[in-house]
Amino acid sequence: MLQTQWQAFIGQFVALSRRQRLDSVALLRDTPPGQAGIALIERTAQARLCCPACRSRHFHRHGHANGLQRYRCVPCGKTFNALTGTPLAHLRHKALWLDYADCLLNSNSVRKAAQQLGIHRNTSFRWRHRFLALAKTDRPRCLHGITEADEMYLLESEKGARHLLRPARRRGGHARQRGISNEQVCILMARDRTGQTIDFVTGKGQLTRKQLLYCLPPVIDRDILLVTDSHAAYAAFARETGISHQDVNLRAGIRMRGAAHVQNVNAYHSRLRGWLSIFHGVATRYLPNYLGWRWILDARRILSAEALLKATLGDFPHLTVT
Repeated sequence: MLQTQWQAFIGQFVALSRRQRLDSVALLRDTPPGQAGIALIERTAQARLCCPACRSRHFHRHGHANGLQRYRCVPCGKTFNALTGTPLAHLRHKALWLDYADCLLNSNSVRKAAQQLGIHRNTSFRWRHRFLALAKTDRPRCLHGITEADEMYLLESEKGARHLLRPARRRGGHARQRGISNEQVCILMARDRTGQTIDFVTGKGQLTRKQLLYCLPPVIDRDILLVTDSHAAYAAFARETGISHQDVNLRAGIRMRGAAHVQNVNAYHSRLRGWLSIFHGVATRYLPNYLGWRWILDARRILSAEALLKATLGDFPHLTVT
């Protein structure tokens, strides 16, 4: 290669993504780029590898299939590999999974990710929700101290459903009724002052005391100070559970009472709404996946494609908050 051609070639390196740079390094080391993801899958599975049928750890190697080592269980005779029993089982194109994980961390749309990787948009959509199936479960176990709680509402969406339970709305549309109604889905969020956040899709319509009793007690300390707006359901929940409670009357323009305010959780709502707008409508049935995805990004819990792939396989002990 001539020097001028070399200079023009290396001048294009600045336009490479992080994943493309890593693949280039792997290629220079005589390692096929696609093998990096497969090697990571095998390493991640080794620590907990067992027969998915009988849970026995007495097995032996049993050839290769689809690029992965297969194993045969001695007691029951079943065969399995590193992906058996995981959300990524039976998916193809393993060489592209790390690239796709980068697309998720960059909040790429289904079509944009499909275009970048050269896969069909349906494959991109399927991978999105397989990758988020376990990664979204990496949440705080408990909230402490001053904890803010508030709800937000999204228009109920049956996007992608074959049979609608209501007349179709053009490009999402608007609710036919004013205010909060059964046309909207309630998302309850609780966030403490350290930034740990837990959310719940409680269902259609107004938030109720019964829903709060179902969602919050398992994930909050008994000695917290619960700060909310003036919604009557929060006061009823606090009285029944004996939790300290203080409200701020936002409708009256009172946004803060000493250290009591809901600005942190409302700011999280704002970031979530802005981020969801990228996808031009999210089906209600997939909302928990998107909420988990947003938490991963907002809290910077997973910072690399490798960490996201490992989390998808169930290996995220270093990410768990206690």
